[in-house]
Amino acid sequence: MRCKLSVCIMLGMALSAVAQVASHAPSGMGTSPAAAQVPAPQITGKPVARVNGAVLTDHDLLREMFTIFPYAKQHNGFPKAQEASIRQGALEMIIFEELVYQEAGRRKLAISAARLNTAEADFRKQFHSPDEYTQYMQEEMGGSRELLRKQMQRSLLIEQVLKAEVEDKDVVTLAEVRAYYDKNPARFERAESFNIQSISFLPPQKATPDAIAANRKRAEDVLRQAKATKSYQDFGLLAEKLSEDDFHVNMGDHKAVGRDKLPPQIVRAALAMQAEQVSGLIQIDNAFTIFRLNAHNPPSKQPFSEVRADLRTEMQKSKYEKLRSGFAKQLRAKAKIEIV
Repeated sequence: MRCKLSVCIMLGMALSAVAQVASHAPSGMGTSPAAAQVPAPQITGKPVARVNGAVLTDHDLLREMFTIFPYAKQHNGFPKAQEASIRQGALEMIIFEELVYQEAGRRKLAISAARLNTAEADFRKQFHSPDEYTQYMQEEMGGSRELLRKQMQRSLLIEQVLKAEVEDKDVVTLAEVRAYYDKNPARFERAESFNIQSISFLPPQKATPDAIAANRKRAEDVLRQAKATKSYQDFGLLAEKLSEDDFHVNMGDHKAVGRDKLPPQIVRAALAMQAEQVSGLIQIDNAFTIFRLNAHNPPSKQPFSEVRADLRTEMQKSKYEKLRSGFAKQLRAKAKIEIV
């Protein structure tokens, strides 16, 4: 995806601010922090890589690790199962940044004072208060505004090179999107499906003949009420009140369900019905179901007008990643890189 490098890198620099703002880990990363976390390494300034002689340190590496996983400070480290991949991803990123920065130097690019002033002003707006900004400056920049501006200049130069080599070349025309759509028809085919609402009665805990009979009697009583409904809303309110399946909280609505995902008893009944009709009582094992058919959707192809926006975004993202990857390979091919 597109990402303004100056913004990404400056956010990565603001380690303290980001860590304080983070409120919780993403889904799947919040389990047993004490047992599942690897403590963040201590910064010593030791080299982790050399790129054409330029030294990258553990400070650079940790900065990027926090950018990838900004919750690490709050959770006392990185997820144990993912720490190695986070570290490797961060190492690859700081090497790439350095290669692009060096390329900017070879091209003799420069950043104007006006643009740098704007970037600095925008960066300060990230902080919630002057005190927070001052704390960041002391902890990360040693109180040096000159160092901050140097880091920003570096980020803007990286962005400038990537804009020329990647962003300005990743445009995908509507004609290209249409050509992809025409050449890949199978991808845009929609399988047969049914839009239904249901009222279901779960099997009794003890499936004795008397319990099953009582369940059927209750379902038959509800069937009479369901047959009397005149609309989606009427059936839905009845489902919310009486249905025992998980869909009762949503008016009994399953939305569009593929034919292959429905029990054969439901499919047989649906094929014999018209839209807006209510089925009879359907028994599936020891459970009973009543459903309203809202629509029968035969196999079809998504129209181009429906998919073109998302498809264009997807194709542009793919093109961006290929251009970026190719540029990275080009830079690495003529570089001397040493992992320490």
